[in-house]
Amino acid sequence: MTRTLEVVNPATEQRIATLPLAGETEMNAAIGRASTAATGWRDISPGDRAALLRRFADAVDGAIEELAALEVANAGHVIGNARCEAGNVRDVLEYYAGAPERHIGQQIPVPGGIDVTFHEPLGVVGIIVPWNFPMPIAGWGLAPALAAGNTVVMKPSELTPLTALRLAELALEAGIPEGVFEVVAGTGSEAGWRLVTHPAVRKICFTGSTAVGTRVMAGCAEQVKRVTLELGGKSANVVFADADLERAAAAAPGAVFDNAGQDCCARSRILVERRVLDEFLELLEPAVKRMVVDDPTAPASEMGPLISAAHRDRVAAYVDGAPVAFQGSAPGGAGFWFPPTVLAPIGLDAPAATEEIFGPVVAVVPFDDEADAVRIANATPYGLSGSIWTRDLGRALRMSRAIDTGALSVNSNSSVRYWTPFGGMKRSGLGRELGPDALHSFSDVKNVFISTED
Repeated sequence: MTRTLEVVNPATEQRIATLPLAGETEMNAAIGRASTAATGWRDISPGDRAALLRRFADAVDGAIEELAALEVANAGHVIGNARCEAGNVRDVLEYYAGAPERHIGQQIPVPGGIDVTFHEPLGVVGIIVPWNFPMPIAGWGLAPALAAGNTVVMKPSELTPLTALRLAELALEAGIPEGVFEVVAGTGSEAGWRLVTHPAVRKICFTGSTAVGTRVMAGCAEQVKRVTLELGGKSANVVFADADLERAAAAAPGAVFDNAGQDCCARSRILVERRVLDEFLELLEPAVKRMVVDDPTAPASEMGPLISAAHRDRVAAYVDGAPVAFQGSAPGGAGFWFPPTVLAPIGLDAPAATEEIFGPVVAVVPFDDEADAVRIANATPYGLSGSIWTRDLGRALRMSRAIDTGALSVNSNSSVRYWTPFGGMKRSGLGRELGPDALHSFSDVKNVFISTED
C-alpha cells in the first residue's frame, strides 16, 4: 500500500496536495543517483558550472510568482514576504554562480619545489530544510554546495515540501544534469535520518531545533561526517534609554512577529533600560496593535498563521497564566491563528523568557545598566541573533563584543544578508552559512608538493 503525505494550507486548514511519502528506500535511491552524478558534476569546468547556476537563477526568477503562491498556500507566509523569499533563492544562486571560477587555492613557499592547494568537492551533500522558511534555507545550502562541485539530496519538511519539489524541477529545466539535485519528501525520523546515516553522504546541513540538531550531530559523528547546524534562538532586542525610542518601538514588532514568530532569529526578548520602560511600552502597544494579521494572500497582510494546530497549542501554553501586557488581533474561524502578544512584567526564569517559543509572543524585561543588559542577554543557552539600540557608538561596540551571539544589528533588526556570514554561537549552531566563506565548508583542502630537484 502506497503511503501518502497530506499537505495542508495553515490559513484555511484545507488539503492542497497529496504526495507519495518517501521512506528509506526512496532516500537510498536518491542518494544513489546523486552519487552517480557526482563525478560528472565535479568534472564540469568552473565556467560551465557557473553558467548552469546562472541559468538556474534565471529559471527561479521566471517562477517568482508561482513559487511565492506555493509558499503562501503551503507555509502561510504573507505574499509580500513570499515574493522576497523566492527572490532570495534567485539572488543566492546568482551570488554563488560567481564562485566556481574564484574557488582558488594557494601557492605556499617551500624548499625543494612548489606547494599548491586545491579545494576538492566533498561528494554528496544532504540538506535538511525546516518548515519555517522552506525556500530561503533550501537556497542557502543548495547554491554553495553545487558551486563547490557537490551534488545535493534535499529533505524538506513533510509539512512544507512543495517549493523544494518545484525548485528541483526548475533545476532540470535550466539544464542542471539529472541526479545533481534530488528532493525527497519524507519524514525526518525515516528519510531524514537515512540521509544522516548513509555513508555516501559526506556532509549534512541541518536547520531546525537544537534538540534534533544534537541528534543529527551525533549521527554525523559516527562517520566523521561534516555538519553545519543552524538551530534555535532566544535573541535579545536591547533598548537603551538614549536610543531613538520611537524608532526602536516601531521596529520591534517586525523583529519578533514576522512569519508569526516562527523564526530562529526572532527577537523574542525585549530588554529595556528600566528608566524608559513605561515610555517604551506606551510606544510599543500601538505598533503591535497596528500589525495586520490576515489572509496571507492579501497584499496588506503583515503576519499569517502558525504552521499547525499542534504548534498553535504549544505557543498558547506559554501565554496561559502569563502576564499579558497587550495583544494584537487575529482572525477567527479556520486557520491556525494566534495574535501578536506582549508579556510584561515577566520573571527572568519564566519559560516565556528562557525557552524558544517559536511563535508571536515576546517577553519584555527591564535592565539597569550595560553590565545588567549583558548578563540578561547572555543568560540563555542560545546565541544566534540580536539587536542593540543606542546613540552611543562606544556602547554599541562594547555591547556587540560582549553579547554572545553570531549575528548582531545596531539600530536595526536585520540578521541575514546573503553576502555576509550567518550562524550561531553556543547551542544555536555550528559553522556559518552564506557569504564568501561558506563555499569552503563544502570542500576539502588538498595539499600537493611538487619536487623541482633532480
